[in-house]
Amino acid sequence: MSRCKVNSKQPMENHRNSEQRRSLLRLLSKFKIFKSKKFFYALSLAVAFLIGTFNLTLAATTTAKHYTELQFAPLPEIKLPKYDRFVLQNGMVVYLGEDHELPSLNGAALVRTGNRLEPADKVGLANVVGTVMRTGGTKKHSPDELNEMLGQRAASVETSIGDTTGSASFEALSEDAEMVLGLFAEVLREPVFAQEKLDLAKAQLKDNIARRNDEPDSIADREFLKLIYGKDSPYARTAEYATVNRITREDLLNFYQQYFHPNNIILGIVGDFDTSKMRSLIQAKLGDWQPNHNITKSQLPEVSPANTGGVFFANQPQLTQSSVRMGHLGGQRDSPDYGALSVLSGVLNVRLFNELRSRQRLTYDVEASWSPEYDYPGVFVADGKTRSETTVQFIKALQTEIKRIQEQRITPAELALAKESTLNSFVFDFQYPAQTLSRLMTYEYYGYPADFLFRYQKAVAATTAADVQRVAQQYIKPNNLVTLVVGNETAIQPPLTQLATQVTPIDITIPGS
Repeated sequence: MSRCKVNSKQPMENHRNSEQRRSLLRLLSKFKIFKSKKFFYALSLAVAFLIGTFNLTLAATTTAKHYTELQFAPLPEIKLPKYDRFVLQNGMVVYLGEDHELPSLNGAALVRTGNRLEPADKVGLANVVGTVMRTGGTKKHSPDELNEMLGQRAASVETSIGDTTGSASFEALSEDAEMVLGLFAEVLREPVFAQEKLDLAKAQLKDNIARRNDEPDSIADREFLKLIYGKDSPYARTAEYATVNRITREDLLNFYQQYFHPNNIILGIVGDFDTSKMRSLIQAKLGDWQPNHNITKSQLPEVSPANTGGVFFANQPQLTQSSVRMGHLGGQRDSPDYGALSVLSGVLNVRLFNELRSRQRLTYDVEASWSPEYDYPGVFVADGKTRSETTVQFIKALQTEIKRIQEQRITPAELALAKESTLNSFVFDFQYPAQTLSRLMTYEYYGYPADFLFRYQKAVAATTAADVQRVAQQYIKPNNLVTLVVGNETAIQPPLTQLATQVTPIDITIPGS
C-alpha cells in the first residue's frame, strides 16, 4: 500500500550505487584517507565540478527532443542468478549467491515471527526484541565491544522485527567475512538483552508515541489502518505507554526463545566469496545450533473489515490542508488477478494525476493502489493531500474516478502505458543478484512458488482492457469505501457533511499523555 504500510523492502535489496559508496568508504577508511577533512572537502568539490562540467557539456551538445520521439532499449529479461540452496542438518535453509563485482558481501536471515504474534497487552514487545537483540550485546561481547569491532572494519550487524517477519542482517568486506559472520551468528544465537539497553529501547519507543501526532500523514496512515482492520487488530494496533511499561526482560527472553531457532530461519548471503568455503564457514558458525523440533506453525490473526463505509475525521486545527485516505480491505498477492489489479492501479494513478492534479489543480500529491500482502489481505487505497477549502471537491473527484474505471473500458493507450510502467518498475527490482535472491527467500518464507515472479510478469503482460474493467468491477467496492480526513474542521468549507449525513470524529489523544 502506498504510504499506509511500512513494509516492506526485501532484505538485501540495496541499490548498487549505495553499495558502491559504502564499499568505497570502507576501502578508503582502511587506508585512512579520510583522516584529512581538507582532503575530503577538496575531493568533494572536484567531483562536483566534474559532474557539473559534464552536464553542461552534455546540455550544450544535445538537442532536446519531444517525449514522443524518445526511444528506449527493450527491458532487460529477468534472469535468476546462479545460486545454491541447501539445508543444514539443524533445519536452517541457506541461499548463497556469488557476486564478485565488489569485494564485499551482505547477508540476511528471515525469522518466522512478527509483531502480529505479540500479546495484545504488550504491543511493542516484538519491536523491542528486534532492537535489543543487537544493542544489548551477546554472551561473548558487550554492546560497546560489538560496536568497536564492527566499526573498525566498516561492517554492520543489524536486527529488527516487523509486522510479519523477524530479520537479522550483516554487511562486510570479503576479507572480514569470517569475523563478521561470527558476530552475526552470536547476535542470532546468544543475545543477552541487557537491562539498560531494554530501558533505553522502551524510552525511545515512548518518545515515538509522544511524537506520533506530529505529522498529519502519519496520523492518516495509522488511523486508516485502524478503520480498515479494527483498532485491536495486530495489523493496526499501536503501542501505548501502558503496553510498553508492561514489557520486561523476561518477556524479551520468552519471545526470543519461542521463535529464534535454526529450523525457523532462512539465511541468504550474496557477495564476493567462494561458495564451498562459505558453506564451510556457515557450518562452523551456525551448524551446531540445536533446532527446536517442537515449533508449531503460528496461527495467523483473522482479518475482516472493521468498517464497510463511512466518513471519518481527525481534527487538527493548525493545518491548512487535508490528508485524505479512501479505501477498503483488499487481497493477497497469490490472487489469480494480481497482475490485472497491478495494471488497474497504474491506469487509475495516471487518471488521478491528470484529472485531480493537472486539470482540476486540486492537489500535488495523489495516488491509488491495490496493495496486497503475502499472507493476509492488504488494502485498496486512494490517497493524497489538498487545500482545506477543496477537501470535499477532492474527495468527490476521487470517487468519480474510481467509479469511472468500473464503468468505462480503458483505452488501448492507457493499457499500454500502465503495463509498460508496471513491468518497468518490476524489472528494476531485479537489477542485481542480491535483489533476486532476496525475493526468492521471501517467496519461500511465505510459501510462494520460486517462479512466482515470472508468473506475475506474464500475468501483467497478458492483461487486457477487458481484464482491467472486470477486476475493477469485481474487487473495488465504491459503496464500501472508508474515507478518512485529517484536517482543520473550521477551514474545510463546504463541510464534510456534504459527503455523508454522519461524519464520525476520530479521537487521536494519546492515552496517558
